[in-house]
Amino acid sequence: MIVIADNLNTRNQAYMSALKARDKKAIVSILNKISHADMINIQCSLDGSGDRELLPWMAELVQEALPDCHISLDSRDTLALEKAISLIKNPPLINYISATEPEEPEPFLDLVAGSKSSLVLRASRVSPPASLEAKLQILEELLEMANAADIPNERLFADPSLVHVGRGVGQRHLSNSAECIRVIKELVDPPLGTIAWISNVSAGLPPSLRKTVEASYFFYLSGAGLDAAMIDVVDDTLKRAIYLVKAFRDETIFTPADLA
Repeated sequence: MIVIADNLNTRNQAYMSALKARDKKAIVSILNKISHADMINIQCSLDGSGDRELLPWMAELVQEALPDCHISLDSRDTLALEKAISLIKNPPLINYISATEPEEPEPFLDLVAGSKSSLVLRASRVSPPASLEAKLQILEELLEMANAADIPNERLFADPSLVHVGRGVGQRHLSNSAECIRVIKELVDPPLGTIAWISNVSAGLPPSLRKTVEASYFFYLSGAGLDAAMIDVVDDTLKRAIYLVKAFRDETIFTPADLA
């Protein structure tokens, strides 16, 4: 299981305040708390506004503070990504391409291919589709585009695009997202990875419930074969869930003391 810290996101008010102020000290303090993750996702906006200035600045700061850290860049702005990639030593994970983003996919895919970056294929158009069939169709289209741009399956991760469990048909979405992962693991050859943004499942719920819901769904998707999870790596409930999944997969040595 590849654990990707999602803590540098627009929902994190402390991070966004520090980012707006270019407060390096405050951001480094946050980075030190998430440095145990396998990878750190950097998000500076939801719509790309400011990414061309802020994403490279953050990428360089993370690289300086955590030189051995692997980085995920969360943007669809090709120019912002190009500059950020030039400032880090290891090819990053690019999060993400969908059926509608970016508007000009060719230069975006050329950048991913040329930089030897990995790429998330997100099963979404304007919004995530409700049916398993629609998700698989989008992923098939994106896979063909990526392969045509000379990005091999070994550098691709399929994202079923999670929605909130409390949203309308959220339960149906979440059920077929797990099935989507199973189907991809069984049918795609050469194999590609699977990934999910776990915190999306609990958005809108009372804070007292969110981490229990996220941990439970993380276990559920892990059983379906999930390869990588974007997840809150600071919360104790989720830290225990991560540790147990890695132990159950024989990726770490289980000891009760570590769990406690």
